Amino acid sequence: MTESSNLEQLAEIELQKEEDEDEELQQQSVPDGPSSTFSPDPSHPYYDVARHGIVQVSGDDNYGRKLIVFSSCCLPPSHQLNHRRLLEYLKFTLDQYVEMDYILVYFHYGLRSSNKPSLKWLREAYSEFDRKYKKNLKKLYVVHPTNFIRIVWNIFKPLISHKFGQKLTYVNYLAELQEHLNYEQLFIPADVLRHDEKLRAAQKGGPPPSVKKPPPRPPLPTQQFGVSLQYIREKNREALIPPVMVQTVAYLKEKGLRTEGIFRRSVRVQIIKDVQKLYNLGKPVNFDHYQDVHVPAVILKTFLRELPEPLLTYRVYGQVQELLNVESSLRASRCKQLVESLPEHNFIVLKFLVCFLHMVSQESIINKMSASNLACVFGVNLVWPRHASISLSALTPINVFTEILIEHFGTVFGSRCPPAQVTP
Repeated sequence: MTESSNLEQLAEIELQKEEDEDEELQQQSVPDGPSSTFSPDPSHPYYDVARHGIVQVSGDDNYGRKLIVFSSCCLPPSHQLNHRRLLEYLKFTLDQYVEMDYILVYFHYGLRSSNKPSLKWLREAYSEFDRKYKKNLKKLYVVHPTNFIRIVWNIFKPLISHKFGQKLTYVNYLAELQEHLNYEQLFIPADVLRHDEKLRAAQKGGPPPSVKKPPPRPPLPTQQFGVSLQYIREKNREALIPPVMVQTVAYLKEKGLRTEGIFRRSVRVQIIKDVQKLYNLGKPVNFDHYQDVHVPAVILKTFLRELPEPLLTYRVYGQVQELLNVESSLRASRCKQLVESLPEHNFIVLKFLVCFLHMVSQESIINKMSASNLACVFGVNLVWPRHASISLSALTPINVFTEILIEHFGTVFGSRCPPAQVTP
């Protein structure tokens, strides 16, 4: 028997052992975590796979990178799922995002002998995910790893490059995940939340501590990130367009319009933190100092994403989700109605931003950023639900809505011209 087959047998034994241990943990009384609903469009080309909610796209992290979540607990029994179709669906989903930097979060809990894909399937998957998929993957977080995961990793080690291996991070508890990315944006299945509570309770021999963050400090008078548009306006001599947006847009308009893949690349996390700190302390920011046009691009997205309420407001989210029910020829008119219903300040800031994005899209032959590509990047930073993550099925209407705003800028924004409006 070869070393590889020995490891495969050991992996099967470990998985069975973990299932037995999990049954013991199930005896503990732990309150249910919040459950998630998932209802993709039945016309989805991979509806047979998508309906299980195995893969979710949870918007962007704090540094402009798409968060893609794979949840093992959502895998149905193997006889109910065509794993070849699962692989095709994974590629179909990733194909929408691999041209930009992205992060994978793998929730291991819930993988069973009854629902796990074969190791042969895993080998095929790794070989089919060629350089296109691996190049822009910045991190792979494996949450609640077990001995099974470590054994499987050893089986695949001969196939995995050193560079790819460095992208792997094991995360034992959800609380640790907060240190790496925007926890609130993650689409976390209720089963995973419950399992995490049980693990922490077993570890500490008592009730699990809260995963909640400590209460935030009061904002500085010069604060720019994580505060409302109204707060920024009051602290900046009634300026309608926040300084961060004015400065990033002006810089990008001058030096970034013809940059290929603008808004699709991420920047070193420490640089973004440093720039945010300068802004929040009211200190000047010189983007020439960083010699990277992607820095102001990521800062602009980060500013929008950290607003306490989305620029398009919570109220509009449900109406955006209904956009696909509107006949295609009438969608621009519907978007115009939604945009014109916004509070005046939000409308002015949105018009300023979309006017600039329209300029970017007009250079798409060179920068490769069409209205559709820009919509994929900016949609989730303009509107999101009040109490939940954005599911994969909810992304389509958001992207369609945002694409219409950019592509039909004149039609959507032309009628409402507040006296105080500002153009980039």
